[in-house]
Amino acid sequence: MPKRFLIPTLLFILFFMGMAIVQFATPNMPDNDGYYHIKLAWLMRTESLKPDFPWLPLSILNEGEFYDHHFLFHVALIPFTFGDLRVGAKWAAVAFSALAFLSVWYLFHRQKIPASWLWALALLGISDAFLYRMSVTRAQSLSLAVLALGLAWVLEGKYKHLAVLSFLYVWMYDAFPLILAIVGLHLLAVLIMEGRLELRLLVWAGIGVVAGLIINPYFPNNLIFTYHHLLPKLLDPTSVSVGNEWYPYDTDQLLGNSLPALIAFVSGTFALGMAGRKMDLRTTLSFLITLLFGLMLFKARRFVEYFPPFALIFSAFAWAPFFPVGRKTVVADSKLLANLQIILLVVAVSAGIIKSIPETQGSISNSKPYDLYAGASAWLVQNTPSGERVFQTDWDDFPRLFFYNTHNTYLAGLDPTYLQLYDRDLYDVWVSITRGEVEQPSKIIWERFSARYVHTDLNHGNFLREAADDPHMIEVYRDDQAVIFEVLKP
Repeated sequence: MPKRFLIPTLLFILFFMGMAIVQFATPNMPDNDGYYHIKLAWLMRTESLKPDFPWLPLSILNEGEFYDHHFLFHVALIPFTFGDLRVGAKWAAVAFSALAFLSVWYLFHRQKIPASWLWALALLGISDAFLYRMSVTRAQSLSLAVLALGLAWVLEGKYKHLAVLSFLYVWMYDAFPLILAIVGLHLLAVLIMEGRLELRLLVWAGIGVVAGLIINPYFPNNLIFTYHHLLPKLLDPTSVSVGNEWYPYDTDQLLGNSLPALIAFVSGTFALGMAGRKMDLRTTLSFLITLLFGLMLFKARRFVEYFPPFALIFSAFAWAPFFPVGRKTVVADSKLLANLQIILLVVAVSAGIIKSIPETQGSISNSKPYDLYAGASAWLVQNTPSGERVFQTDWDDFPRLFFYNTHNTYLAGLDPTYLQLYDRDLYDVWVSITRGEVEQPSKIIWERFSARYVHTDLNHGNFLREAADDPHMIEVYRDDQAVIFEVLKP
């Protein structure tokens, strides 16, 4: 093997092993959405790259408007759809997170950060919550890879590379505005540090994004979806919160699961002060990016997938002059001092890994069982006509139901706002029914939702009581996970 490939290969193996240790602490998948992603990737392999999507007819993801806003991510998942889909999804999460971590190393390597391999290994110990997010089979790991690669090319002025990357980012994930944010912060950093406007990178990144939106297999549905879904998430404080990940962190939570990341950020600031020097461009830019993601954490905790790695990047840039390049450092021509700095970094990285991996294993071990709703789904497949609509009481049950049963169609899934944006009144009625606020709901379920079956878990006590009192709702299936009702014509 050529020498230049040795370190990245060894690093990838270490990243892969570390994330596999985390991932396979349980046979379950860490979150629900992975079930949807791997199943859709399987459909793309077995049917077409643009399969029909009839499963959410009362949402903005109905068959006529469907937009796969994770298209390239699903393409990347296809090699993992041979064999057991659940196991394939878990291996995909391991591989994609390892690629993301390697991309951060690439950034360090291109910027000639001393001990770049060691700084990169720190990703395995920078934050429990970050490792958890990297362990789910979702696009955020590849998104981090794109942003790290994008930052490397921003700093090197590779604007054409950046345009291509931005184009692909649009096709991969609806977080693509983040690449524009990074380039915009570069413009700000150049203005602060050098007093000039550097628009070229922003222009080329913008060209890539616009081209990705227009030259798109789902054009123009992708534009409509982005307008109706993404913008409210960013701009509308009254939009529906979609799971815990969209709620903000408080300080205690962040200290509990991301203390090494906070220490890295603070220590980087300390290093700048100790060196008594003006920040260079890359350090300024990484500081601004980290600050942005830190502020975003207090909008939505899901951004913990970005704050810790960029806090580490900032720290590596800030501390770089203190590490030896040959024999020289910013503080002294001292081999002993230089070695001491390496030793301290080794200790810090090791301590972080020793803490974070077991903590993340514990969190993942609490995941819901992978066979959740498998029995109920099998009953629906065997006892209902193809395409029959199922009224489910939880929107986030859809990925698992979809994973086990593409025989039926469903009411809400992936995001409750997809139903709300399709028909706000219908969404409000659905919420009222699921909360048990509607007496004898069968008539509404039959007439307004055109659903003949209802799927619910055992936690909806109020709804279960109303259903039991409704003469037109007959319980046809029950296990320790779910109940299915047949809705009779009023």
